Amino acid sequence: MPRPVAVAITGGIGAGKSEALRSFARHGAAVVSSDEIVHRLLDEDEEVRSALRERWGDRIFRDDGAVMREAIGHIVFEDPAELDWLEALLHPRVAREYMTWRAALARLPGPPAVAVTEVPLLYEVGGERRFDVVVAITAPAELRASRSAVATEDRERRFLPDEEKAGKADYAFVNDGSLDDLDAFVAGVMDELEARA
Repeated sequence: MPRPVAVAITGGIGAGKSEALRSFARHGAAVVSSDEIVHRLLDEDEEVRSALRERWGDRIFRDDGAVMREAIGHIVFEDPAELDWLEALLHPRVAREYMTWRAALARLPGPPAVAVTEVPLLYEVGGERRFDVVVAITAPAELRASRSAVATEDRERRFLPDEEKAGKADYAFVNDGSLDDLDAFVAGVMDELEARA
């Protein structure tokens, strides 16, 4: 069965993974964001919502039943054990959703040549085995901190160093220039991947 080339984008907070994902979409790739999958699980998956309520009670839910992601963030980024618990709950489900999405693409009459998702903790959770190609987007720490709306230092401890990610990846890009520079890099990767597909 033909299938898209499966690509993961990884990198630290504020490196530009989301911008790279948007660029892949502009160049014709099918794309999905791990963050979007997580948001949908928090909003719609009753097993996930029940587990959250059992663990943390009503304090993380709004009156209308919506999960307050900011409240979860305050809990998990102050307590590594709580973060480990949340990741153990969500990561397998995110991976399953991604694999289901990719399988559905492969069954299309004209499947896309390339399917891309961003996976921040790809190497850290051993997720690279699910992908044909890994693209690492890196940027200097000061620049990443300036791009992020949240403090990165505590959260970054869970990430492999940029140099290590770049060394393991099939493609790596230091995103310290313009969006046009990033887009040109993605266009080049797409040209190579489409030639392989």
